[in-house]
Amino acid sequence: MPTPLVLWRIEDGVGHITLNRPDAANAMNTPFAQALGMAIEAAARADIGAVLLSSTGRQYCAGGDINAFLDRRADVDLMIRGMLDILHPALHKLVTLPVPVVSAVHGPVGGAGISMALCADIVLASPAMKLRGGYSAIGLSPDLGAAWYLARRAGAARAKYILMTNKAVSADECLRLGLVDELHPVDELMPQAKKLAAELARGATGSLGGIKRLCDAAPAFDLHTHLERERQALLRCALSSDGREGVAAFVEKRAPRFTDRRID
Repeated sequence: MPTPLVLWRIEDGVGHITLNRPDAANAMNTPFAQALGMAIEAAARADIGAVLLSSTGRQYCAGGDINAFLDRRADVDLMIRGMLDILHPALHKLVTLPVPVVSAVHGPVGGAGISMALCADIVLASPAMKLRGGYSAIGLSPDLGAAWYLARRAGAARAKYILMTNKAVSADECLRLGLVDELHPVDELMPQAKKLAAELARGATGSLGGIKRLCDAAPAFDLHTHLERERQALLRCALSSDGREGVAAFVEKRAPRFTDRRID
């Protein structure tokens, strides 16, 4: 049996999606895109409370497989179209799951690998992580939301600088810019990421999902509309069993026991 290009498992209520093409820097080709799409579909159907993205090998994800582009140069547009037809809806499904998504970025990222790192709600990284656009160096433009995630986290001006100049951005600079949320020594990164994801998975899904939806949608609405969305979300949480349990536990000075189904 061939080694799976993307690994999927559930542990402690967390769905683990692991990029597993280490000999090719986890670069994306058509079989990889298909495997990733299947893993994300499995996550969307699973009764989980969080998702943890990680990868094997030295690099987190180098982006698109340029060798595959060369092999298909006669019809590269058809290959790219086919990959994006899989990856764009799959990544959208992952990002909009009603549970927290955490990424553990242990090494360099480039191109579409930026999206695989920054699409998470919370991004943890090691000092070995560095980020480089790479697109303009080979005459291409971003995909999988790379420009969107960079602009959302660091602002449009900084996103353009990173993507146009192709200068490598160190882990420390990524932390300063808000591209990553925490830095951990490389041997502590996965334990810390697993611990965080498991803690989130044990949390109140309605609360965490509401926070995620409100924060992600906030830039699209004026304050009046946003406040109405907040009102509706708060009422849903207050009427849920987890909401009642959380309030009771606070008053009784004990740890809450959240039990609502994890996936809506």
